[in-house]
Amino acid sequence: MNTTEQVILLPGSVLPAAPAYGALIEALHDQLGDQLEAVAKDLEVYATDEPPADYSLDHEVDGVLREANNRGWDTFHLVGYSGGGASALAFAARYPHRLRSLALLEPAWAGNWDWSPAHTELWKKFDALRDLPPEEFMAQFVRLGVRPGVTAGLPTGTGPQPPWMAKRPAGIRAFMRTFATYDLDRAALAAFAQPVYFALGSLSNPDEYVEIAERLGRVFPTFHLEVFEGRHHFDPPHRVEPARVAAALTQTWSRTHRAVA
Repeated sequence: MNTTEQVILLPGSVLPAAPAYGALIEALHDQLGDQLEAVAKDLEVYATDEPPADYSLDHEVDGVLREANNRGWDTFHLVGYSGGGASALAFAARYPHRLRSLALLEPAWAGNWDWSPAHTELWKKFDALRDLPPEEFMAQFVRLGVRPGVTAGLPTGTGPQPPWMAKRPAGIRAFMRTFATYDLDRAALAAFAQPVYFALGSLSNPDEYVEIAERLGRVFPTFHLEVFEGRHHFDPPHRVEPARVAAALTQTWSRTHRAVA
């Protein structure tokens, strides 16, 4: 029996949802045809000119829930990259029964427990960026996301910027503030029985993304890690190798059907 796959995809804190996921959704359509209903959903942090003063990951959780309910989706797959990946984790902790699977594309944060000294030092460097001017803030933010010495594929920030870029420094700072205080329910994630897929670039900063992958691998009961050689956080697999990521997602989704068969 053919099953329609319904999926919400959350972008990172820089690129809007449509350009972030256009290639991946096209690749998914190539593989699934009419058996796909996909929505690339923009982050709630950018729904207004400035982030709400009380912004937290709960705003993103509520936005995903509203999107699913408006579409009449009782259950669905959730994909999240970077800030959207952190939001997807928060959703999985609060509404696990609504998800068929969870795909994490280098989530920017994954709870405040079991941090290594290296991860703690990295977040001190992120915290030090908060008061920088926007252009310098973005440049330093990007450099912290990759292995030292990596330059290929990094956004340069030179030339005219699209209008939406003006919101990004404030939005990223809002994410950083909520990461510092948000209580991500580890026990709820440990009880999440649905398949979890994690895509990791080999050139991303290991003190952030490798550590997050390893920590989540110890928490989720069903966890699959795929490493993409030569990719990093700002040259991500879902944009550069969309067919491969689409294949991984459809394989993950197929496991949900086998589990309920």
